[in-house]
Amino acid sequence: MSNTFALEEVQVALSPLERFEEFLQSRGKRVTSQRRYLVEQVFEGHDHFDADQLILRLQQAAGEKHVSRPTVYRTLAELVDAGLLRKMTLGGRAVYEHDYGYPQHDHLYCQECEKLIEFHSDELRQIRDAVAREQRFRVLGHRFIITGVCSDCARPKRPKRPLDLV
Repeated sequence: MSNTFALEEVQVALSPLERFEEFLQSRGKRVTSQRRYLVEQVFEGHDHFDADQLILRLQQAAGEKHVSRPTVYRTLAELVDAGLLRKMTLGGRAVYEHDYGYPQHDHLYCQECEKLIEFHSDELRQIRDAVAREQRFRVLGHRFIITGVCSDCARPKRPKRPLDLV
């Protein structure tokens, strides 16, 4: 993909962990080592994930640290409430992505392999803003997901031949 639709970098004052700790303290909730560890794992890299994928990743990386399934679900909801993660429902499952320190963007979603491709389009933003002006609507954000089939899944599959079974 060309850089025309590439995402720009966003500067933030606090790290995701500092922002989450601030959020929890403002709600009178404790900042536990499990919550800290979970936030570190979620923000270690940028990818889209569901709760089960996160739990599997935590189990593989944990060593002696253990984060319970209820803690994962509760903390994911808190991360969404804190504005750190965005939750999308795709193919009947809840999928999460970074929201804090990440630019406004849109997605292409492959219904075959469930791949999400991120892109940014000034043209879409301009259309959104024009429609909002016309309707005297104050935009707080938007989510645009184009569903279809990616180029990998659209590629014709070679039929199985008897020699493939050997």
